[in-house]
Amino acid sequence: MGTITTAQFAKGLFIEFKGEPHAIVEFQHVNPGKGSAFVRTRLKSLKTGKVQDFTYKSGESVTEVPINTREMQYLYKESGGYVFMDNYTYDQFTVGAGLLGDYVKYLKPNDTYQILVNDEAAAGVRFPKKVRLTVTQAEEGVAGDTVSGATKVVTVETGATVAVPLFIKQGDTIAIDTETGVYLERA
Repeated sequence: MGTITTAQFAKGLFIEFKGEPHAIVEFQHVNPGKGSAFVRTRLKSLKTGKVQDFTYKSGESVTEVPINTREMQYLYKESGGYVFMDNYTYDQFTVGAGLLGDYVKYLKPNDTYQILVNDEAAAGVRFPKKVRLTVTQAEEGVAGDTVSGATKVVTVETGATVAVPLFIKQGDTIAIDTETGVYLERA
């Protein structure tokens, strides 16, 4: 771990904030006409996913946290969390449900994800913007129920439920936005 100044801030950089690793989501150098310059930041906790704003004095030093990104394959769920395997070293990491958040609804066994590792422990996960999942359960659309924007709820292979247009059938593959959980398109 090295120290950096606010002049070296960049999006995606990991720093220590209140004793925990945080990612810099946004930052802005501000130089008011009166008073000293400062840096307004938006930081996201790798442990909780909580985003908070913080202001640093210009030139202030912070500790940079070394985070490695590893490609890992999701294997299975166990009582302590979700087990992933490094594709190159075959080491297994257990990732807690807190780090995954709502994304657990879209985890598919054998799919590869980017796991952020700090001191040989999982510190976070980079999620894809959308996932493609197969519809496993869908009721037929009611004839005549074709009002613009009509939807029905279907279940996908991971067990998540999603509101989709009436034309989606069981066996179709659909794309889902992982941040909002909204249907995007038939894939």
